[in-house]
Amino acid sequence: MKPDWPTRCHMYISELFYSVQGEGTLTGVPSVFIRTSGCNLRCTWCDTPYTSWKPEGSEMPLEQIIGYVRQQSRGHVVVTGGEPMIAPAIGELTRALRAEGQHITIETAGTVWAEVECDLMSISPKLANSVPHDRDGGRWVELQERLRYQPPVLRRLISDFDYQLKFVVAAEADLTEIRRIVDDLNARPDKVLLMPEGTDPAILAERGPWVAEICKQTGFRFTQRLHVALYGNRRGT
Repeated sequence: MKPDWPTRCHMYISELFYSVQGEGTLTGVPSVFIRTSGCNLRCTWCDTPYTSWKPEGSEMPLEQIIGYVRQQSRGHVVVTGGEPMIAPAIGELTRALRAEGQHITIETAGTVWAEVECDLMSISPKLANSVPHDRDGGRWVELQERLRYQPPVLRRLISDFDYQLKFVVAAEADLTEIRRIVDDLNARPDKVLLMPEGTDPAILAERGPWVAEICKQTGFRFTQRLHVALYGNRRGT
């Protein structure tokens, strides 16, 4: 039976593609990626500027998105962005995916709450290293600082869903802020993942060893960026 979704339900989608999960506890799992366009943050190192700094995409009916999932998926779907939790109809999308029997990962910065279906909430709180001090004359600094860390939202997400906390690490000094956030949220260390920042394989190779050493010292988990190693920094991967 066809799921009961609104016939006029559309979402602004940047891209749909089938790949392997490149980050987090499900690294290597073949997954369909649904990338929404639009974000409430402006991270200086954003690796998908076409969904945040200059959002691109097209309106797509929910039925078309689900049709793609039916054709491509082997059971896992990743809803990402941009920031998917601000997307209109995100609840309808996840409920339709649930009706299709999909395992649903949502990748979010954890700044916004929405009523969704989700098997793994992959939360990436943004650190001070994300603030775009040198971009556009600093016009985005106040917005980024005000929105990037929302403890009430984060606590609700980690209470209501199976979760992972994934931090983008650019320098060893980031660990101080990471520890403060983990303690503030009372998060389990085995749910905390550290990922070296970078979209260049050479930079990731340089940062990876010392990020791994931090993980050995703290009990946090290390996550690579497998898709960058496999395909480079390009869309649809």
